[in-house]
Amino acid sequence: MLEQQIQQHFIDSADLKYQSAQTLSLPISSAVQALLACITGGGKILACGSGASANQAQMFASLCVSGFERDRPELAALALTSDSGFLSAGSGAANLSNHYVARQVRALGQASDVLLVISISGHESSMLEAVEAAHERDMMVVVLTGHTGGALAGRVRETDVLICVPHGRPARVREVHDLVLNCLCDGVDTQLLGEQES
Repeated sequence: MLEQQIQQHFIDSADLKYQSAQTLSLPISSAVQALLACITGGGKILACGSGASANQAQMFASLCVSGFERDRPELAALALTSDSGFLSAGSGAANLSNHYVARQVRALGQASDVLLVISISGHESSMLEAVEAAHERDMMVVVLTGHTGGALAGRVRETDVLICVPHGRPARVREVHDLVLNCLCDGVDTQLLGEQES
């Protein structure tokens, strides 16, 4: 029984990825172009997420700086994540923690930058505030979310990009988010360096 359940996870994950390929290829391509314009224009990518999505934001920023699958110059990217040292040092730390990502966007973001927001549900108040802060700075926003996109989908402007994985199960959405982030890295590298030889 357990083995069948494990196999079903693989089947469900593969099915969703296959079904999402055509739907998501256009917004992913648009996101690659936005990231490329940001990087070549001297901007930086600020990536953020809530919960497990924060780890994905860190991974993405790390791949931008260290390289994806081939050697290339470092790309300016930074993950905006909770910093317990900063939070405990400030007065009213409990209140500050809910606004920390937005404060980082205001402190670090400029009009030439792109904010990449990763969220399963699209309803986290910290991510909504981060998008508002980015728009205050005239930054472009790329939102990577799931199901219907939640409240974040309603905050996306015409100049932003929404990549919404059409599924409600968090585990499946996270798996596709990982693939989308790989596509973003590969797409930027391909645009900068050309096709990779097999």
